[in-house]
Amino acid sequence: MKVDEDNDAILDCSFGKYTNIENKKFHWKKVEGNSEKDVFLYADKNAQPSSGFEGRVFHFPDQLRFGNASIKITKAKTSDSGTYKCYNIPVHTTYPQPELQSTISLTVGAAPKPSVTILEETHNSVLLQCEVLGAFPKPEVVWTDSDGKTLPADEPKVTEREETKFNTVLNVTVTKTDHYTCVATQKNISHQDSRTIFVRLNGE
Repeated sequence: MKVDEDNDAILDCSFGKYTNIENKKFHWKKVEGNSEKDVFLYADKNAQPSSGFEGRVFHFPDQLRFGNASIKITKAKTSDSGTYKCYNIPVHTTYPQPELQSTISLTVGAAPKPSVTILEETHNSVLLQCEVLGAFPKPEVVWTDSDGKTLPADEPKVTEREETKFNTVLNVTVTKTDHYTCVATQKNISHQDSRTIFVRLNGE
């Protein structure tokens, strides 16, 4: 599932609508590499969000009697992106073996609008810069002319920020009067945005 940054994400998990789980146990975990990080535990009628999720992860108490073990992550961050697993933990057994109930893949997207500026001007060329700051997933950034043709540009400079966000800077040198557009595409979240600038070369 995909949500925008700062929106709420509901991760679905059901034991069946005719199963009352008020007195049962369920455990949400997030896959991190070869291990799994605790996210939320419901046990003995108590909700126990794990470290890093306190005050942000909630279940639906009024839905437990209908088998609903879903959780809501409020104000989702890009760092919340990943794979989550919901486990049923059998009660009244000496060595309970968690049973996987559902697996959810979550992508939290940050899609800032590109900004463009003129860095340098000469008589017959202009150096343009496009910045896409704080994006996730990492965008593909290109410059195009008014015909939509992709222009040969410098190698993009990409740096990673906190919260798994990326800054991308792409420069291009143009040599004719035209409208030039910086296009940022994030295929993982089906998002594309752009910013256009008009350049007039001296003598044209």
